[in-house]
Amino acid sequence: MTSKRMRFLIALLAVFAVVAAACGDDSEDSNDTTDDPGSDATGGDELERAFAGEFDGADVSILSVWVDTEDEKFTGSLASFEEATGINIEHTGTPEFETLINVQVESGDAPDIAIFPQPGLLASFVESGDALDLSPFISADDLAENYAETWIDLGTFDGQLSGVFFRASTKSIVWYPVEAWAEAGYEIPATWDDLTALQDQMVADGSAPWCISIENSDATGWVATDWIEDILLRTAPVEIYDQWVAHEIPFNHPEVLEAAAIMEDIWFNEDYVYGGRTGIVSTWIGDTPTPMFAEGGPDCWMHRQAGWIIDFFPEDKQEFGTDANYFYLPPIEEEFGKPVLGGGDQAGAFNDRPEVRAVLQYLATPEAAQGWAAAGGFISPNSGVSLDDYASDADRLQAEILVNATTLRFDASDLMPAEVGTGTFWSGMVDWVDGDSAEDVFASIEDTWPSS
Repeated sequence: MTSKRMRFLIALLAVFAVVAAACGDDSEDSNDTTDDPGSDATGGDELERAFAGEFDGADVSILSVWVDTEDEKFTGSLASFEEATGINIEHTGTPEFETLINVQVESGDAPDIAIFPQPGLLASFVESGDALDLSPFISADDLAENYAETWIDLGTFDGQLSGVFFRASTKSIVWYPVEAWAEAGYEIPATWDDLTALQDQMVADGSAPWCISIENSDATGWVATDWIEDILLRTAPVEIYDQWVAHEIPFNHPEVLEAAAIMEDIWFNEDYVYGGRTGIVSTWIGDTPTPMFAEGGPDCWMHRQAGWIIDFFPEDKQEFGTDANYFYLPPIEEEFGKPVLGGGDQAGAFNDRPEVRAVLQYLATPEAAQGWAAAGGFISPNSGVSLDDYASDADRLQAEILVNATTLRFDASDLMPAEVGTGTFWSGMVDWVDGDSAEDVFASIEDTWPSS
């Protein structure tokens, strides 16, 4: 990682907290958006030309991690744009995104647009010269009208605007089955001590407290990275988190190992996790919450995951507030307040054609996000999307958690160099769950950090 890249990471981490304001400050003004999907272009004239029919019949390919229900909602949100412009958007969703995007770029068959869950992965393509500079057709000044500075900074690498965020997420939440929870007489924990007592009560009552797994094809392991990041924000000063991401302290710093020890107390307690370590590494992440809704009563009670996971609950258990609800993952050390871990997906491009520019410009508009917001399982970082645009209370409440956060940080693994963040950090979590010690695993990850 270049020194310039390191300085960038430090700067963007320091300002990430302002994203909370973007979730609510402009909600009144944002109600002024219209039904015209081209009413808010963001620089360049390609979007206007698209709505004039100039690119009718053109094809634009998009690659993302969104599959199944998320694929349907994303493509559905683009239907009005396709109908109005005649542009055919060919979306491919894959859980092997990290592998596939690298293979396609290296083979000269890159998609027109890729939607990256990790800024660090997009940064690697900027550094290699493969990702496009978007500034000739998307103005950062225009983006600033609807995006907090943090989101623009996260899409800017070595001074080059290369990504536009389309989706945000709040990760610091814990899901639970509403009806069974009430029948059991359980209460929402406000502190970590409350959570510990609740876990022990659930075990005494005969069930595992947690539904946890990490299997996600080539992306296996990322669930564990989210957990340790969330815990670190609750046990150490935020400066430690920032220094860890920028590699100003070693990956196996004592504060990080302390967070790992707290995580081990939950993850590696066979009474606490349904299926134990074997279940953690072998269960697909989309199936993880299903045992909360077992016919004879929950086999496990709590699942820490972002709001999109509700789409993977059993089809008859997806009614938010009735079937399932969530609570904020409690703080651990009072001095560190109520931190929130967040993430997001940003669109970058590899092929420069006018119709590709038009699609990217459209993805930066509030109208592009409103369809998915209405369908549920989605939060937009675009402040032009009003809270009223969300049909789902689950999504609306996530935005409120962001607003109330005393500290907000972007997912660390997504910001680290791809060799680590989506490489050895992910795979190291599998080794850890399989039985290797935290000291050995985290030291091994430290040894893989790129020297430049």
